Amino acid sequence: MELPMAWFKRESKGITTSTEDKKEAPDGVWNKCPNCKRPLHYTEQVENQYVCHYCGYHLRIGSKEYFSVLFDNNEFTELFSNLRSGDPLEFVDTKKYSDRLKETQAKTGLKDAIRAAHGKVDGQPLMVACMDFNFIGGSMGSVVGEKIARSIDYSIQNKVPFLMISKSGGARMMEAAFSLMQMAKTSAKLALLGQAGVPYISLLTDPTTGGVTASYAMLGDINIAEPGALIGFAGPRVIKETIKKDLPKGFQTAEFLQEKGFLDFIVDRREMKEKLASFLKMMAN
Repeated sequence: MELPMAWFKRESKGITTSTEDKKEAPDGVWNKCPNCKRPLHYTEQVENQYVCHYCGYHLRIGSKEYFSVLFDNNEFTELFSNLRSGDPLEFVDTKKYSDRLKETQAKTGLKDAIRAAHGKVDGQPLMVACMDFNFIGGSMGSVVGEKIARSIDYSIQNKVPFLMISKSGGARMMEAAFSLMQMAKTSAKLALLGQAGVPYISLLTDPTTGGVTASYAMLGDINIAEPGALIGFAGPRVIKETIKKDLPKGFQTAEFLQEKGFLDFIVDRREMKEKLASFLKMMAN
C-alpha cells in the first residue's frame, strides 16, 4: 500500500544542533606546521621557542619573538625606533611606495623591516639588530642600512659585541640605488667594527637572500644559521637557467652551505641562547 506523502510531513522541529553558540578559536591560537602539517597551539610554540615539537621545523618569526628568546627575561632597550623610510624617488608600481609604507606600518605595527636593541644574554651584554620579514619581505632599504650602521657605532663606542639576525628577500627595489648603497655602507661599518676589535656574530635565518647575503649577512666573525634555512643570492630557478645544469640536492640550504664552508655552525633555536652566551664568554676572554 502506497502511503500519502503528507503522512511524513514534519509537524514540529526535532532535535537540532545549534551552531549559533559555537565558539571559534581566536586568530593565532592555532597554527599549522608548514613542514609536517600538524596543528600547533600558540602556547606550545612559545614554550618550544617557535620550533615544531613534532618534526623540528623552525617557524618563521620576527624581532619580537627573537628578542624574547634571546634577551634575559625579555628585557632590552630598543634604539633608533624613530627612523622611517622616505620616498625619495616618488616610486609607483601597483601603488605608491609612500602608501605601501603606511599600510605596512599599520598592518605590522613596525616602522620598517628591522629593529635594534641592546640587553643581556645570559648576563653578557649584546647589541642586536633583527630583521622582520613581514615588512615588505624583509627588504633592505635605507632605514635598514642606517639602523645597522648606528647599531655598529653603538657597539664600537660601548665595546659591546654585535649580533645581526638576517631574514630578507633582498634589496628594496622601491628605493633603487638608495637601497643598493646599504650593502657598501654596512660592510664598511663592519670593517670599522673589526678594527676596533669588537666581535660580530651573524645569524642567518629563513630566508636570507639577495643583497643581504651579498653583504653583512656573510661577514660575521662567526656565521651561524638555523636548520633548513634558505640562504643564497639569486634564486635557484635563475641559477639553473643561467648555468643550464641541474642543481645539487639541498642547494641553498644551511646544511649545504655549511658543507661548502660558508657557515661555521648550524644551531637549533632552542639551543641558540646557550650557544651565543658561550661564544660571547669565549670572545670576551
